[in-house]
Amino acid sequence: MKIGSKDFRVPHHKKIHLKQLPTVVKPYCESKEEYQELLKKHIEELSSLQQLHYASHRYALLLIFQGIDSAGKDGAIRHVMSGVNPEGCEVFSFKQPSAEELEHDFLWRTTCRLPERGRIGIFNRSYYEEVLVVRVHPKILGAQGLPKELLGEKTLWEDRYRSIVDLERHLYRNGTRIIKFFLHLSKDEQRKRFLARIEEPEKNWKFSLADIHERKYWNHYMEAYEECLNKTSTHHAPWYVVPADDKENARLIVSRIVLDTLNDLKMVYPKTTAKRRQELQAIGKQLGREK
Repeated sequence: MKIGSKDFRVPHHKKIHLKQLPTVVKPYCESKEEYQELLKKHIEELSSLQQLHYASHRYALLLIFQGIDSAGKDGAIRHVMSGVNPEGCEVFSFKQPSAEELEHDFLWRTTCRLPERGRIGIFNRSYYEEVLVVRVHPKILGAQGLPKELLGEKTLWEDRYRSIVDLERHLYRNGTRIIKFFLHLSKDEQRKRFLARIEEPEKNWKFSLADIHERKYWNHYMEAYEECLNKTSTHHAPWYVVPADDKENARLIVSRIVLDTLNDLKMVYPKTTAKRRQELQAIGKQLGREK
């Protein structure tokens, strides 16, 4: 069954409601072996496109992963990008801001990590935390040292959405293509994954009491995500809502979207000029005469 990227794209001209979007869809593969074969095919194609992307040196690609705890962000990144040359790709995981980062505007710390042309940058969480976690827990704003006149509940979030959209539009105009993934997990599937982290010793390190604390705010997070997706999915920086209850399906969807985005860039290898060709031929002759 063909994976259609557009099926998961959040339209920029109408609102979506997360409750109406599935957290699981029919499996694209009938067996584990078929899944592994298809993912391998995607990975090989991505490796080839990354080499072309690096050589053409015209665009930068930024992948943003967001989702509730245990949604599968780490796993999706690890599996989908397993065939990518590390020299052309960087992954950044953004956690609690440092003291230095809090002295700057909320976009500063991620802007410093944007990918160069020819490279792929991956944000595991991102500046979107500032309209998600911070919105669910507004007390965090107290540590950001903002002037009181900027803290109005009616304008703060709208201003931040506008800042994000403006930044992404600026990046698009300068050759950065942005893909944003929201891994859409159900509350029941999160419960199962938390239990697995407790019951399986090798997964204990993944679990913390903070995970359970945040689970109490599930509805608040879903409201924050829904508004964020509706306010910031644009033509130049679209959101994709990826059903995440089935990890294997989610990885296939993510890899297909990345492949389609790179293919749409119509990249080509740099052409060799006549002068350059002559130089290479001369060097080749010189090397051929060596014993």
